[in-house]
Amino acid sequence: MENNTLSKHHYFYSVGLSYKKADAEMRGKFSLDTLAKTRLLEQAKTEGIESLIVTSTCNRTEIYGFAEHPFQLIKLICENSNGSVEEFQKVGFVYKNQEAISHIFRVGTGLDSQILGDFEIISQIRSSFTQSKSMGLANNFMERLVNAVIQASKKIKNDTEISSGATSVSFAAVQYIMKNVVDVGSKNILLFGTGKIGRNTCENLVKHTKNEHITLINRTKDKAERLAGKLNLIVKDYSELHLELQKADVVVVATGAQNPTVDKAILNLKKPLLILDLSIPKNVHADVEELEGVTLIHMDYLSQLTDETLENRKNHIPAAEAIIEEIKEEFNVWTKGRKFAPTIHALKEKLNAMKVSELNFQSKKIADFNEEQAEIISARIIQKITTQFANHLKDDDTMVDESIEWIEKVFKIGLAAK
Repeated sequence: MENNTLSKHHYFYSVGLSYKKADAEMRGKFSLDTLAKTRLLEQAKTEGIESLIVTSTCNRTEIYGFAEHPFQLIKLICENSNGSVEEFQKVGFVYKNQEAISHIFRVGTGLDSQILGDFEIISQIRSSFTQSKSMGLANNFMERLVNAVIQASKKIKNDTEISSGATSVSFAAVQYIMKNVVDVGSKNILLFGTGKIGRNTCENLVKHTKNEHITLINRTKDKAERLAGKLNLIVKDYSELHLELQKADVVVVATGAQNPTVDKAILNLKKPLLILDLSIPKNVHADVEELEGVTLIHMDYLSQLTDETLENRKNHIPAAEAIIEEIKEEFNVWTKGRKFAPTIHALKEKLNAMKVSELNFQSKKIADFNEEQAEIISARIIQKITTQFANHLKDDDTMVDESIEWIEKVFKIGLAAK
């Protein structure tokens, strides 16, 4: 396996945790809001990390970056979230070099999403890269890698049907409501939180249930009013949350709060209530289930609900993986070339210096020495030698690091930099 290094002792890592091993509560502990992500990047810069991006969604918190040891990156996550190193060791992962590159490709193309083919993550990776670049934390390797992942994501979306059909957490939530709530069109539905998942859920509710009794509440009222204006819905003040909860038959919670905003104490129920918590960290306290008539469903449960759409998507995984391999190979070829280009350039300079010295010597030694012809011949020989070395280094079976070291040792080039 090739080392994707910034220097002799830095490796490319992907570290983090996801829905695969960490439940919603654990993911909540390690979730990073906008401020925490900025603090993490600032700390990374202070600690000498040269290139790094960080993503945190409801399904995963991950860092992609260069370090001497993965613990440097794990420490950044733990020190800027509510998760501990001990907890990370139980549910986290560490990928290095090619495995880390493969992982970011699978994540960015929706193959690693909780709902297969969900492309929301690629916009997160893109914005994370933009933030890192603005803070001077994205080198050429990272920029090329992120662009390659974006390219793969677009190609898979356009050339396969892996994202066909309406399937997302918000769609699954609406499907669950329609299957489990009798006469849903006449029920009082309360949507608390109007972030991306909240907006999508709201639009799906209006589209599929034809319900005219949907109320929106958001801490920032103008956001709720903008969404309500598009869909002709009711907006209430955040201060009226406890009253609206009493009226509701169905509550969808999709806020970005770091602690529960709905618990047993706020509920004063006179009828059954279905609550769907689509938030990470969880925004509905588990104690609500102690109340008679309350059903609490979390997004992890909704994500497990498979239907024909998801089954159909699985048929397109091989085509998506083939696209990833093609674009990943192009990236790896570029990486190899970038790695050995300075050595080939230095080799050429060394051979040219030897040529100049030898031509000077021969011009003094040989009468009627044809320097012009000797220059042409030697230049062609040097070009053939360097091309031969370059082709060797490009070969898939070549151990690039060892070969570069051998060339530098034999021709005594690049030693000063070591």
